[in-house]
Amino acid sequence: MQKIMLSGKIHTARLTGCELDYEGSLEIDPELLNAAGILAFEKILVVNRSNGERLETYAIPGHAGSKRFCLNGPAAYKGKVGDVVTIMAFSVCSLEEAEEMKPKIIVLNQDNIIIQRKGGA
Repeated sequence: MQKIMLSGKIHTARLTGCELDYEGSLEIDPELLNAAGILAFEKILVVNRSNGERLETYAIPGHAGSKRFCLNGPAAYKGKVGDVVTIMAFSVCSLEEAEEMKPKIIVLNQDNIIIQRKGGA
């Protein structure tokens, strides 16, 4: 049996940009991706706490240290600058791996600075 488990999460990120004229994805500071255990170009689920929108896309690395979260392409319609979002990545695991899974979870403040680490982070 295989399970799909949460492997990485960025909680309470603030959108810093929404760029319609782009191929797509969510641009994320690679330092924050790394802290949450999310790989560049990995499939992610984005939940917008400010408006209830949900979307699947992929994480694209931006500039290290920028604290940037930018919805690109059609995803830009799903939020606006300042919206609070949660970004989640999932991994397919065996039952044994799933029982030992400790997702890397980071919580950000209003300036997209890590204020808490949970799980395997």
